[in-house]
Amino acid sequence: MVASTSWVGALAKAAGANDITVVAPASVQHPPDYDPKPSDLAAVAGADYILYAEFDGFAARLKDAAGGSGKLVTVQLENTPGKITSEVSRLAGLFGTASAATAWNSTFTTEHAALSAQAKAALPNPAPTAVSHLFMAYWGDFAGITVAGTYGPQPVSPSQLAELTAKKPTLVLANAHLPGANPDIPGATRVDIINYPGPDLDLLGVFKTNTERLTAALKP
Repeated sequence: MVASTSWVGALAKAAGANDITVVAPASVQHPPDYDPKPSDLAAVAGADYILYAEFDGFAARLKDAAGGSGKLVTVQLENTPGKITSEVSRLAGLFGTASAATAWNSTFTTEHAALSAQAKAALPNPAPTAVSHLFMAYWGDFAGITVAGTYGPQPVSPSQLAELTAKKPTLVLANAHLPGANPDIPGATRVDIINYPGPDLDLLGVFKTNTERLTAALKP
């Protein structure tokens, strides 16, 4: 099985897959922009499944490398519990690994609730407001933080920066995978939020990392 990125691979692993080859290394800052070499695509030709996200810039090359043997599967990426458990169950239906996916979903649901509660418990009174990169805004819900405005994926214009600053946010939920895309707002603490797991393909690790970063930023 071949996955375009560690995020895609993590969902496949959660669904019960093993022997997963990830094309874009987890060490790449923004995996969808990875430019795979022919050697990176060698595994695609012999894979039973080739999993990718529609916004992966190299998705077309994956499709070309697949030929006619492997099954191409588009994976929906969103780090919210409903989307994650839905995708894990859907993938397990393809792989024939329903029992493994059910067990993982149960563990994930419990751990997610605990981590969300941990982040919310760190909230000061009154709770902070934030502005967020568009792809990170749902982490505000996870932590109980009101997101007053979003920016991206296009570069922030001077007028948009003025609008975001006028909201007087205390936090910026920044996209750690696109460091140059996040504005500096006076008086706001930047929290680098991740969506992609490491080489261990541990999706819960993403939630643990972001919980640590959010709670650290919320400390007085």
